Amino acid sequence: GARVIDAFADAYLQGTTPNPCQACNQYIKFDELLRRGLAAYGADQVATGHYARIDRVDGRWRLLRSLDANKDQTYFLWVLTQEQLAATRFPLGELTKPQVREIAAQLALPTAAKPESQEICFIPAGDYRTLLQERRGYAGEPGPILDAHGTTVGTHTGYAHYTVGQRHGLGVALGEVVYVREIRPASNTVVIGARDEIAQSWFTVGSRHFVAGEPPAERFEARVRIRHRAPDVACSVTLVGADGLVVETAEPVWAPAPGQGAVLYDGEECLGGGRIAQPNASAAE
Repeated sequence: GARVIDAFADAYLQGTTPNPCQACNQYIKFDELLRRGLAAYGADQVATGHYARIDRVDGRWRLLRSLDANKDQTYFLWVLTQEQLAATRFPLGELTKPQVREIAAQLALPTAAKPESQEICFIPAGDYRTLLQERRGYAGEPGPILDAHGTTVGTHTGYAHYTVGQRHGLGVALGEVVYVREIRPASNTVVIGARDEIAQSWFTVGSRHFVAGEPPAERFEARVRIRHRAPDVACSVTLVGADGLVVETAEPVWAPAPGQGAVLYDGEECLGGGRIAQPNASAAE
């Protein structure tokens, strides 16, 4: 739990936006649970309920989008390795959600009609601020909200209560819709901007990982998705440093949030990705 829940809390305190589902897949489901499952049953593979597909081409395992594009979960699975894919099956990847419910009903499974949940499993009420106080003693300290010119236009309740791209709960009336543009933990400052000020045509990424075990090239063309359910856009990717990437998009993408995954695709194949870096951080960090 520390690798997921504590890291979740720490990410907010660092001014970034965590992605606990990616961390859970990386450190729990496809590490600890996968190893335990294989050992307990002497099995070669474990099946999970993720919406994704796996195939093998020229001796290499590939992670593919699910056939049901609306349910595709590869955005959370870019952290997987060749060894993990070899030991995994995704039977739902070829099915739609209605088909899965129909099969579950035929088998009289109690989850057949269970409503879908978008909540984080360890924050059922959806308010992570309580977790920050319980786990890290962070109650929030008021600080300035600045506009793009550095002018104080309001007061926030604590920088870790905000995420890049957030619109609601800012308590700022400027005659236009504004969003969180940047979070600066060191000065307890939240910077806001208009929608067009939040869009970026390039950003840096750290903690890079490629499903194949190696990148396609030092520089390559792909498509990138920067949040779940967001459309992916064409991009050029350049390797930098020990584990960094620079991603240049063909069109501006809205509010790349530090800490979130930037996941790369080539058609239906998920190539891998990394975590979006702070604006002032080098990609190699």
